[in-house]
Amino acid sequence: MADLYERLGLKRGADDAAIKSAYRKLAKELHPDRNKDNPQASARFSDVTQAYDILSDKDKRAQYDRGEIDEKGDPRAPFGFGGGGARTRGGAGGFGGGFGGAQQGGFGGARQGGGDPFGGGFDADDLLNELFGRGRAQGGPAGGGFQQQRPRQKGADVTYRLTVDFTDAAELRPQRITLRSGKTIDVKLPIGFEDGQTIRLSGQGEPGPGGNGDALITLGIRAHKFFRKDGDDIRVDLPVRLEEAVLGAKVRVPTTGGSVMLTVPKGTGGGTVLRLKGKGFSRKDGTRGDQLVTLEIAIPRDDAELEAFVKGWEADRGRDPRAAFG
Repeated sequence: MADLYERLGLKRGADDAAIKSAYRKLAKELHPDRNKDNPQASARFSDVTQAYDILSDKDKRAQYDRGEIDEKGDPRAPFGFGGGGARTRGGAGGFGGGFGGAQQGGFGGARQGGGDPFGGGFDADDLLNELFGRGRAQGGPAGGGFQQQRPRQKGADVTYRLTVDFTDAAELRPQRITLRSGKTIDVKLPIGFEDGQTIRLSGQGEPGPGGNGDALITLGIRAHKFFRKDGDDIRVDLPVRLEEAVLGAKVRVPTTGGSVMLTVPKGTGGGTVLRLKGKGFSRKDGTRGDQLVTLEIAIPRDDAELEAFVKGWEADRGRDPRAAFG
């Protein structure tokens, strides 16, 4: 059976800090929860835990170093005797009188009862609880099994649908929502969110013994009467007068953040697209798309003066705007 120090990768004479550090490292590496498909790792984990149980107790370690106990913590049989008699528990068996008393007295009640089996020093259970939040199964490290503490169940998650106004979605304005519990909260819209995206509000679901569940909110964007979403950009069709298109003008155009002035260049034709930088939807990197403004020339109906002007507009009569079509 391998030397206890060798199991932990140490040399004899290692101090408490080195023993604890070595066991901590091996316990993380070999723990059964991390090696479910590796029985060799589980067996080695039991070996290093057994070594730590003995070497972390100064009295036991001293007895082991003097050769008074073996790698299992049992007294070594004197005078060449071995076998079951020397390892009898509580004085039962062939050598119960001679070695049972020593095991209960001189050897500090080794392997009797629970908790720290050697009555002092570090306890592997405490360290395992610190590392993994769970303790050993009954039987100690040689027992082979580990019991994971079952977490208390959280309450159920609750789902909601939140439809956000188009302008609020573009400007990321907080939204107020009333939860099933009757509680009203303000929801912060995430940067760069998409229509149909779900956000999670931790602890805002149904109560449970392990804490509240979460609120799952699916976001939607309400259609607008003249804005249209085009990826990260916003599109809008803007009517302009014939005079504004021919002579040029500054016109007011709506955006999701309020109206701004837009310059229409002289001689602008219908269908021209002008760009307002940074007036679109937010992106995940914090930048924003643009607003694309398509100009539509509004021609008045049944305007006799305009009709008379166009009929006498000799310069336009010989021009073919469709010449490119062949």
